[in-house]
Amino acid sequence: MIGRTIAIGDIHGCHEEFEALLARLNITNEDTLILLGDLVNRGPSSRRTLDIAKKLDVICLLGNHELRLLEHRRSGGKTKLKETDAATLEILKKSDWAFMDAMPLTYHHPQYDTVFVHGGFVPDKPWESQNADTVTRIQVIDDFGKPAKRAACPDGEPWAHRWQGPPFVVYGHTPRPDIYNLEWSVGIDTACVMGGHLTAYILPDRRFVQVRAKQRYYR
Repeated sequence: MIGRTIAIGDIHGCHEEFEALLARLNITNEDTLILLGDLVNRGPSSRRTLDIAKKLDVICLLGNHELRLLEHRRSGGKTKLKETDAATLEILKKSDWAFMDAMPLTYHHPQYDTVFVHGGFVPDKPWESQNADTVTRIQVIDDFGKPAKRAACPDGEPWAHRWQGPPFVVYGHTPRPDIYNLEWSVGIDTACVMGGHLTAYILPDRRFVQVRAKQRYYR
């Protein structure tokens, strides 16, 4: 039996939805489970979410929320934090820091020629050479062809619109009410922490499994 490759979008501390989705997926030892980053912040329990993830045999990619916490720690507190970071900092243990520090930026599955990443890529550059700041934070392309966040560049074009592949890209980071399925990419951050859904994308079937958020935890 050939195992599945399963990617799960941004969890953001929604531990109950995470557990419910895992139960629906019925993970086996043959499966490869990939978490697309942003396990922490905003939701009800970053602590429980991290504990679940660390017990699983998973590939957990670096998200911008983990990156910001790591940058804060490495800079001796000089990196500016966001409002939801403080509560997470209080619960982080030595093993959590080691877990986050070991998170890779991307995971490439050669059989499916599919790359998994938290945020995305600048379309006109080799994906393998793009740095952590870009691949964890990009949402749109600005008028100068540079990566940007939607908040900083509301008129920017989503990077995925320009991505022609190969490879096919599976990503999170940009919350949307629905799965964002294009020819060469799929965005599966369906805003669980904002009251949406937690989404899994499954290969080789290319199908989706979702659980609805129990409530809206963050606005």
